[in-house]
Amino acid sequence: MDKILEAVVMSSYPNNVKQGLVRRVIEASKQPMDSEQCWSMLELSTKLYLTGDTKYKREIGKEVLEVYGHYHPEEFEEFFNVRFLLSLLQEGYGPLGKRSHYVLDYILLGLQFVLESPSANSIFSLLRIEVLRKVCERPSPKQCAKISKLLTQHPQCIPTGKHQVLFCQQLIRCIGQFQCVSEGEEDIMEFLEQVNKVSGLLQRIWRTQTSAILPSLKELFTIISSTEEQETPSNALASVVQFVPLELMDGVIRNLTNDDSITDVQMMTAIGRMIDWVSWPLGKNIDKWIIALLKGLAAVKKFSILIEVTLSKIEKVFSKLLYPIVREGALSVLQYMLLSFQHSHEAFHLLLPHIPRLVASLKKEDSNSATSSLEQLAELIHCMFFRFSGFPDLYEPVLEAVKALPVPNEDRIKHLLGQNAWTSQKNELACFYPRLASKSETGKIGLINLGNTCYMNSIIQSLFMASDFRHSVLNLTEGNSQPLMTKLQWLFAFLEHSQRPAISPESFLSASWPPWFTPGAQQDCSEYLKYLLDRLHEEEKTGKRIYQKLKESSLMSQAVEHHYLNKTLIEKMFGGKMMTKIRCLKCLNVSSREEAFTDLSLAFPPPDRHVRGSASVLPVEEIGPQFIEPPKNPSQSVGSPWVRRKAPMAEGPAAPPMPVETLGFQEPGEAADPLNGSAIGVDAAKDPLSAFGEQACAPKDSRSVPDLINYFLSPERLTAENKYHCEKCASLQDAEKVAELTEGPHYLILTLLRFSFDPRTMKRKKILDNVSIPVVLKLPILVTPEDSEEVCQRGKDTAAPRSGFMSVVYDLCSVVVHSGISSESGHYYCYSRECTDTVPHGQPRDGASKPASDKQLDFEIQWYLFNDTRVSFSSFESVSNVTSFFPKDTAYVLFYRQRPGRQSWLLHEALAEASRLHSEPFLQKDLMEAISKDNILYLQEQEKEARNRAAYISALPKSPLWWRDFDRDKDDDNSSGGCSPAAGGGGSGSFHGLVF
Repeated sequence: MDKILEAVVMSSYPNNVKQGLVRRVIEASKQPMDSEQCWSMLELSTKLYLTGDTKYKREIGKEVLEVYGHYHPEEFEEFFNVRFLLSLLQEGYGPLGKRSHYVLDYILLGLQFVLESPSANSIFSLLRIEVLRKVCERPSPKQCAKISKLLTQHPQCIPTGKHQVLFCQQLIRCIGQFQCVSEGEEDIMEFLEQVNKVSGLLQRIWRTQTSAILPSLKELFTIISSTEEQETPSNALASVVQFVPLELMDGVIRNLTNDDSITDVQMMTAIGRMIDWVSWPLGKNIDKWIIALLKGLAAVKKFSILIEVTLSKIEKVFSKLLYPIVREGALSVLQYMLLSFQHSHEAFHLLLPHIPRLVASLKKEDSNSATSSLEQLAELIHCMFFRFSGFPDLYEPVLEAVKALPVPNEDRIKHLLGQNAWTSQKNELACFYPRLASKSETGKIGLINLGNTCYMNSIIQSLFMASDFRHSVLNLTEGNSQPLMTKLQWLFAFLEHSQRPAISPESFLSASWPPWFTPGAQQDCSEYLKYLLDRLHEEEKTGKRIYQKLKESSLMSQAVEHHYLNKTLIEKMFGGKMMTKIRCLKCLNVSSREEAFTDLSLAFPPPDRHVRGSASVLPVEEIGPQFIEPPKNPSQSVGSPWVRRKAPMAEGPAAPPMPVETLGFQEPGEAADPLNGSAIGVDAAKDPLSAFGEQACAPKDSRSVPDLINYFLSPERLTAENKYHCEKCASLQDAEKVAELTEGPHYLILTLLRFSFDPRTMKRKKILDNVSIPVVLKLPILVTPEDSEEVCQRGKDTAAPRSGFMSVVYDLCSVVVHSGISSESGHYYCYSRECTDTVPHGQPRDGASKPASDKQLDFEIQWYLFNDTRVSFSSFESVSNVTSFFPKDTAYVLFYRQRPGRQSWLLHEALAEASRLHSEPFLQKDLMEAISKDNILYLQEQEKEARNRAAYISALPKSPLWWRDFDRDKDDDNSSGGCSPAAGGGGSGSFHGLVF
């Protein structure tokens, strides 16, 4: 019968003819027959099954084996013996070099017929040993899947005792070497199925023998933490983790993170490879294990590992959001990575270039998964904006991409940041500042944030960029009596000459710290600036003079020397004077008092007061970027463009119109004379912004800096509880108070009073109104007859001295921005630029300067953005638009520099002379030596860090370039179905790239 069957199978008959003949042979095989015939048929069917070159032959062999197993059990049991199986498993079947791949399938087929036989236990014992030996040989995924199928159907064959633990460990080793060599989608799906079968076997063993779990996990960790040069462990290991019971998670993580035998490099390698597992599709709880290990490392303060792994892996995790099949897990890991990485903006900034593209892809996908992910991503982005404010130029494209998505409230943001931080003790992360490989391309140096010290950093950078002040400080020669100024000189010198990307202002902070400030808490930068300038002023005032070089030059008259050299540096640079006049509305008596100031605090008009209709005694003008040259007649009062105001309404003839800059008090019935120092009352000017003409750039309903200055200078009624005690009337009377600027400072500091106390919440609230900032500002300064006479003499003008208002032009040079909604929180950063005289020093100094052909327009002067350690190029456009893009980022303190003019010629000439004498500030020998030593030390630190980092990072596993996911997304725009980024499915190439 075996000869007949073999002849039929090997014949050239059509398959339907063969099938009929084979059917007859099989039917005949169900009848009783002798043992010899049975053996012959079993040998033939075994040969067909194991070595048949077609599926048809193997199917016939299988069918015959099943018939003999059912109808001839004794003969089958005798044939299917231990010795035969041992030979199959150890030697294989078939000619040498062409061993059959179906031995395990054959054994699985035959086992079902010998389960009740006396030899069953011997067979099980054999298989328990042989399957362990097999997995130690690292079989292919397909063979491992066959072993798993065999043991799953026949758990009696699973190794027991110590061998069972060893078997689990070796099986994990096998999985670690699994690779899918094909990129075809069918092959990939088959590979995934094979992996699931193998990991499913582990799950089955762990369920019945929980003692095997921890040794198995230990082996898994050994594999993924190995730093030896070898092939990267397969991501298929992720399939193992998903079956570990979650109740064991805390204990496992605790043991790992507290194991002193595990080096930092091993731990970093392991967590890096685990993060790569987010690419594994259909895995459950993988993200939970990754996050648990990250939290475990944070608990034992392994911050260096967390930083290295986050920065090396976060972009790859982010790229996996393109794929619906792994999106949920990848988003969970991404959320924890970003929300926990709070000491530095580095991790978030790595993602900035890719966010708009991902958002566009998710919007295009238009699925529930994409919509949900977009909302969570937008929430995450706004948390990062809140935590790392001060990067408007970088954030604008991202903000534009997510502008249509929901914005979380501040409480939600604080909750998310609070519950995910690595540690609540900020000082524990003090040494992990953002890593800056080299100095900023701007050539400028940043300042390290020492714990909510951005308020100080922004002020220091603004003062440093005030070049006249900086040069004066750097030229300081006597420092014994001025310790704070000396520390500022050292800080400025390091900002000027250090090779470090950023320096620590710790020494200056401790010296300039206001005693009422709370350490580690956010403070008001304006309050700090006032305290700092006052300290520097008082220190110099009571000690030696610091402007010795200027005095020794003997280029000035004694009168000029007395006037200027008796001033402190702070007075010269930031000091101005203001006359406050109060007029009694009963007797019309005017009392006045002159006082010095270093900044003007500008309040916002009440909401019910329309700015453009407010009465302004001294309207201020905002002008476009241009160069204003001194007039040929220095005695002529300079004002806004020649705009006339309406005279006050009176019963008599109307008063003649007048230039807006000359408005002051006016006696009843007296004509308004532009040059007699008197002017109109409160109701005279109804539209102070008419001076702007077409150049007013503020939106109709917004505020501008000139608006706030006009409000500051406008008359104030003193009535009711605020009545004025008139000495002439000897009683309380209604009065008007007005402020007039009598001396413009070299650097005008304007503080916008954005913080007000809210009695309902008992907190200081912030006014978030957008205020347009002019790049050039004209400020009216009252000129006295004495000043006018001095100017006339200086300009060789014989005109009679007269008093009036002259316009002084100021250029914007720094803007300190506060990001946040409270003075007790938020973040400060600043925009700055170098402002220098627009008139070259070589021009005649007689007040009749000549046009300079090589002058730059104001908009062309380079702006810089200083945000703690980071310094970047910026523009006035960014300064102007920052609040439009980021409503909580508002201008707070402004620095303007006065252009050379009649009133400031003395100081400008003194500075120009000092600049000619010292084109480069002269630094003391000990200061230069300190900078040189620190630069050498920095280079040594860089070399040492580079060596350590190379050794530290080399262990990180290599992974495919993450950006290929984005490139593939672009190329696959027309694909659909499957796992493509756009539609949740798709081409085999994209799927293979995702998983492997």
